[in-house]
Amino acid sequence: MAVRRLRSLCEAAEPARPVRQNGSVELSETRYAQSGDVSIAYAEVGDGPVDLVFAPGSASHVELMWQHPLFSAFLDRMASFSRVIVFDKRGTGLSDRVKNVATLEERTDDIRAVMDAAGSERAVVMGVSEGGPMSIVFAATYPTRTAGLVLYGSHARVTWAPDYPWRSTEEEYRRWIREEERSPSPITPESTRRSLQAFAPSLADDEEFARWWAMVRRMSISPGAALDLVRMNVEIDVRDVLAAVRVPTLVLQRTGDMIVKVEEGRYLAAHIPGARYRELPGDDHLAVTGDTESVIREIEAFVAGLPADMPEPDTVLATVLFTDLVGSTATAAELGDRRWRELLERHHEAVRGQLSRFRGREVDTAGDGFFATFDGPARAIRCACAVIDAVGELGLEVRAGLHTGECELLADKVAGIAVSIGARVAAQAAPGEVLVSRTVKDLVAGSGIPFADRGTTELKGVPGEWQLYAVAQDGETQ
Repeated sequence: MAVRRLRSLCEAAEPARPVRQNGSVELSETRYAQSGDVSIAYAEVGDGPVDLVFAPGSASHVELMWQHPLFSAFLDRMASFSRVIVFDKRGTGLSDRVKNVATLEERTDDIRAVMDAAGSERAVVMGVSEGGPMSIVFAATYPTRTAGLVLYGSHARVTWAPDYPWRSTEEEYRRWIREEERSPSPITPESTRRSLQAFAPSLADDEEFARWWAMVRRMSISPGAALDLVRMNVEIDVRDVLAAVRVPTLVLQRTGDMIVKVEEGRYLAAHIPGARYRELPGDDHLAVTGDTESVIREIEAFVAGLPADMPEPDTVLATVLFTDLVGSTATAAELGDRRWRELLERHHEAVRGQLSRFRGREVDTAGDGFFATFDGPARAIRCACAVIDAVGELGLEVRAGLHTGECELLADKVAGIAVSIGARVAAQAAPGEVLVSRTVKDLVAGSGIPFADRGTTELKGVPGEWQLYAVAQDGETQ
């Protein structure tokens, strides 16, 4: 099920690694995966036939977490049927600190980097709480590397929306952030107790667990980084991605969870095609507290029921980019055929150079326009901006449009409604403008890319109205 070819190569190249023992669980030494310029700390537990990548909530610490017997017992059971790969998200725990909060795109890159470093070609990805959205995006973007998806106590977005009424409003979150900025709350016994009353009410009065919980919170993330994380999380919205998840999925939700409401688990299951939903009794948000055995039994049964041979996916989540030269007919007439052909070749060379730089894949070139796909929307936006600059140095002007959605895989081509939407968005762009759909904007939260609202419009041949945003130019209001 979880093919191990990469793992075998890694094991052949490396000497045996020492382990630390905690209870009956053998924990590998902490190692590092390189994700771009960032080192991601990870460790392994167990040696079962299936790889399971554990994507944590807001913050974690791959060494301190194992020091509590509840957590080690949880891992012991998980390791009885899988090789569990745990990691600290960038900016937290033992992973590199970063200047800016990580985007969902960067976090999915980190999952892939950890899998590569651990020699895991395909794995079940388990997203806990805030780790859910990144796991959802990973599963939709890289279905060939995802044997299954498990979501525990997770959510599709963080703030209130008309069709997602179980959360506080964005303004309420931002008001809390401003209050914390003025007077940051220290981690005290009292604040720890209040936190546990929400996250693990079954252990709110357990002093030993409270001390461990406070220590992990302090060591996993700094106060400033924690606030930055909340700022980014306020913008998380993966509702448009859910329909693109085509791998076997299990959604687990405790009925009394006060951090993530039961309705949010039901929402995920209702919008992910074919998802299995299990509602479990209990009030704890932490998976390692309360009735953990019921949680693990569901995961074990799900993993055991995964097909031995996964069919090749016929769809994938991708960001499509369309570019088009502005005024090309008039320019060609002015220059003449030979000079225009030479200039067009330089244009193509400039565009392809930027596609290579930002990991884009050229799908088609029709005359003076390009159609390309990306596995990350922020990379696609930055590529589009770089194309405009590079082509501008040739005295040419382009418009660009982007959309992220489920694309049908047809040999070396892609098709489907997402492609049509991307082309229609590009047609709405002004000369020199990068125009994106709301889905793209939502998925690049935390990237620092500024946007200007271009309002709603109808796209030819596409149902409904579409909210569009332009990458903001200097002086534009976001």
